[in-house]
Amino acid sequence: MMGLRNIVLLLLSITVVAPIVLYTDRLGTFNSPSTKQEFIEDVTAFSQSLSARDSGHLNLLPQETSSVLKEPVGVVYTEDSTNTKNLPRDRQLSESREHASARVLSTTTEEDRAQKDNPIKQVTDGIKEGNQGGGSSTTEKGDSNSENVSGEDAIDVDDNDGKLTKSTQTSDQESQIKATKQEQPATEASSNVNKKGPILSNKQKNDRMPPDARVQQLKDQLIQAKVYLSLPAVKANSQLTRELRSRVKEITRTLGDASKDSELPRSANEKMKAMEQSLMKGKQVQDDCAAFVKKLRAMLHSTEEQLRAHKKQTLLLTQLTAKTLPKGLHCLPLRLTTEYYYSNSSEKQFPNEEKLEDPQLYHYAIFSDNILATAVVVNSVAANAKDASKHVFHIVTDRLNYAAMRMWFLVNPPGKATIQVQNIEDFTWLNSSYSPVLKQLNSPAMIDYYFKTHRATSDSNLKYRNPKYLSILNHLRFYLPEIFPKLNKVLFLDDDIVVQKDLTGLWSIDLKGNVNGAVETCGESFHRFDRYLNFSNPLIAKNFDPRACGWAYGMNIFDLAEWKRQNITEVYHNWQNLNHDRLLWKLGTLPPGLITFWKRTFSLNRSWHVLGLGYNPNVNQKDIDRAAVIHYNGNLKPWLEISIPRFRGYWAKYVNYDHPYLRECNINP
Repeated sequence: MMGLRNIVLLLLSITVVAPIVLYTDRLGTFNSPSTKQEFIEDVTAFSQSLSARDSGHLNLLPQETSSVLKEPVGVVYTEDSTNTKNLPRDRQLSESREHASARVLSTTTEEDRAQKDNPIKQVTDGIKEGNQGGGSSTTEKGDSNSENVSGEDAIDVDDNDGKLTKSTQTSDQESQIKATKQEQPATEASSNVNKKGPILSNKQKNDRMPPDARVQQLKDQLIQAKVYLSLPAVKANSQLTRELRSRVKEITRTLGDASKDSELPRSANEKMKAMEQSLMKGKQVQDDCAAFVKKLRAMLHSTEEQLRAHKKQTLLLTQLTAKTLPKGLHCLPLRLTTEYYYSNSSEKQFPNEEKLEDPQLYHYAIFSDNILATAVVVNSVAANAKDASKHVFHIVTDRLNYAAMRMWFLVNPPGKATIQVQNIEDFTWLNSSYSPVLKQLNSPAMIDYYFKTHRATSDSNLKYRNPKYLSILNHLRFYLPEIFPKLNKVLFLDDDIVVQKDLTGLWSIDLKGNVNGAVETCGESFHRFDRYLNFSNPLIAKNFDPRACGWAYGMNIFDLAEWKRQNITEVYHNWQNLNHDRLLWKLGTLPPGLITFWKRTFSLNRSWHVLGLGYNPNVNQKDIDRAAVIHYNGNLKPWLEISIPRFRGYWAKYVNYDHPYLRECNINP
């Protein structure tokens, strides 16, 4: 009996003491409350197994008890029935609990929360974990929204709270690890930081990283540093204040004008690391998030105010540039005028004057005081015409540019096409008693409205203050039947267009009783009637639809016979009289055009006329290529330095910059 008692006591001591020794050894590796909780769960599971064994359900040898111990935290196995069906039932239950516990723990540890608070740290610590793995085939992946950076671009952060723990698994254990995405849908979003994946090569990382990733990081650091410098707690720390100011200067110099990472100096990574360390010190000094957020909001508000002021100033300067005649274009008419008056009278006549009133030919109306722009329009039409001899150009200009315009086309005739240049001063019928708009344009109040620049700075519609609207040339399009009494159809062209195809097909289009043929501009909301007319006025609201489609001036085929029959000029005069105080619309030609030709406009195919090259750099290239006419409407005219470079070549194609007059006036492409 004594021998049997000694054997029982020995077995009992081994059964009780051995697990305690094993778990005591493992307690030395616990670093967080979550792992302590896991230990409690394991002890509970172990107690259950002991109870079962004492009851006679299981008869395990002492050395087998170690098999119920959990694997290291963070390693999750796929629940594969083929690997567990041969295990004792108690071990299956224990491992199932351990797997569930590991999945929950992987989303709630302090390390993961620290990683989520600092996305840069997630990436850089993941890279360091991969480098420390000693040939491991796995590395930690950051959140799917984090930036991927290469090892040499990573920022080292001296923060133990943010570092990832090393895996203690052997190589044979690592080979058994599988993705558990299907097993944990409920915790998928919160456990992205702990997902395992293959290490990306430097080339793959660089391909996935934005080209300005480090530039943006440096800019973000500057903003953070400036916020800290403005907070009272940091201001009170003179040493930290000096350090942050020094870092701000370093980062500012490092950034310079760089817009891509490749433009940064080699020292950028070192500066970035140094700034990150200084920012961590600032975070320790000032941990009041509310003060930080308040300051950021104040900075955002201030920046938005500055942006609005800069936009307004940019608009004003753009308008000023658009109104200013470049030196070369001012020189050209002076040079041509001198040549015109020195030339013989016999050399001042254009040929083919008998074609000027022939209704069987193709007639164009161009009203402009810009010689070079008009020349481009004429040259582009003639160059793309199937038979240039059937095309007649009627150019009307002002008294100041009349001699220069004539001299240019006398010296540079457009091939076989016919040219006529007229002086608007010779239209004696166009006077203030006949034209309401001419009377309005000559009024002192109107001149003051357009030329008082100090008042223009406070006007929300600066584009309407362009003095070009004071020129009767801009309104001459409403008097086409009076200018061409013997013609049936006329194609009106603005001087800021370029023709790319033969236009003769426009004369054969049936306008179906309408007066005006034009391309509609309903693609954008600002091209509808309510953007041009004042619908708060009952007169406008009663007669027009605010959502009606606008249409484009610049290339319009006009049926002059139908114009006369419907007495369109009188309609225009009536509405101009009603708008004497500019309450129905601002001055310009499109608003009265929309009113005058309301329900009298035929919609042309959009390929005839593409707009926007004078303000929109994103005009579709396919639309430009198939367009018969491209229009530089807007302030960025192709003859100005502020023009859009992408579109300048279409216009420059029809300018001979080697011409003696252009060289003398220093007009270059």
